[in-house]
Amino acid sequence: MTEDQERAQARASALLGLIMVVAAVVVLVDAANLRESDDALGPAAAPTLIGLLLGVLGGALVVQGVRFLRTPQGSALDPRRLRRLAAMVALLIAFALVLPILGYVVSSAALFAGAALLLGAPHPARVVAYGWTLAALAFLIFDRLIGLSLPTGPWGF
Repeated sequence: MTEDQERAQARASALLGLIMVVAAVVVLVDAANLRESDDALGPAAAPTLIGLLLGVLGGALVVQGVRFLRTPQGSALDPRRLRRLAAMVALLIAFALVLPILGYVVSSAALFAGAALLLGAPHPARVVAYGWTLAALAFLIFDRLIGLSLPTGPWGF
């Protein structure tokens, strides 16, 4: 990886960290507004923990990216990275559009496989198998065990 690519990656990491910190603030504010409970762990326990972890990790990414960027060196955008980023954004938009039509499992498996292949996964057949497995497990856990309703699509999953 060239130094220009490393600097672009550091900028992207710092930006992602900043977004994570903002999301952490939103999660923590929402968690603070949840109703009180007499239970030892009320409804705000999990969101508070997630918000704190999100904020710490985001802050660490920001600090790491800024430290790296303070070293003097010019940088240029790599066209391959921009195409990969555009493809990832298109993949996420396609996921949002087909989710209500095809259901969670099919849409999530396609998203996982597409993202992994865009990031350079070496074995496409394994990636597809892993995508289906992860999506099906997530569906079973959230929809069947926890009771959170996920879009089912025409096949019922």
